Order: sequence, then C-alpha cells, then structure tokens
Amino acid sequence: MRLNRITRFVIVALTALVFSCVPKEQVVFKSINNLVLDGDMGGTPILKGDAQFFNPNKIQTRLKEIKVDVMVDGKKAAEVDQLMDLLIPKQSDFTVPIQAKLSLQDIGLLDAVIGFFGGKKYQVQFVGYIRIVKHGVTIKVPVKYNEEVKLK
Repeated sequence: MRLNRITRFVIVALTALVFSCVPKEQVVFKSINNLVLDGDMGGTPILKGDAQFFNPNKIQTRLKEIKVDVMVDGKKAAEVDQLMDLLIPKQSDFTVPIQAKLSLQDIGLLDAVIGFFGGKKYQVQFVGYIRIVKHGVTIKVPVKYNEEVKLK
C-alpha cells in the first residue's frame, strides 16, 4: 500500500514538473518582412524574407524547424524546409531569415518570363508550421500569411 502511494506521488510530481516547463502560450506568427524575389547566378528565382514572430511566454525556447509551402498565385512554387537551433528569447519579438528557390515550371515559364520583364505582381502565400522545443517537448505553431510581391 505504501509503495502504491509513493508511486502515485512520483507520477504526479513528474507530471507537474513536465507541464511547468512547457510554454503556456503558442509562439505567434506576425508577418513576413523584406520579401524580395531575387535571382541566383543560374537565373533561378529565389524568394527571400524575414519571418517575424513573438514569444509571449516567460521562458526561452528553441526554434528547431521551419516547414512552409510557398504558393504563388495559388500554385505551390517552393518549400521552405530549414532545420535550425535558434534560441527564442522570452516575451519578445524575434526574426528568422527564410529563403526558397521557386520552380518556374509550377508558376508557368512563359508567365514568369513575361512577369520578369514586365514587373508583374504575384500573390504569394506562406502555409505551414514552425516547430519549437522546450525541455524535450515539441510544439508546432501554424503559419499562414499572404502578400502581393512585384518581381524585380
């Protein structure tokens, strides 16, 4: 009987310890700034930007992964799949640089070439998640953002 009480106490104490270390609120996705459609040396368009987040919690966490699909005019054109180990400060904004190579075949090669010379505007949507970790507990934070971008 006594062993049973001790076992229960240990289980309750461990559960309380684990849940006290978990962030109480989700990290908030705010926006993507400095969104630029650029080209690399081979002429492949690269979408670059700074993802802005806010950590409302009183504890620091670590950003481990960004997995976001980039949709251009409703078509999947690229994927941001970055692994990292970035310290997220408590109760503050933080910025994560992202970049993705766009696939001209998915956007439409002719449309992309005409848009490149004509400065066409594209509707760019980011849909996916970021993964944060604190004391081994993983939390996925959804990301959904739209912006109109002009090809330079």
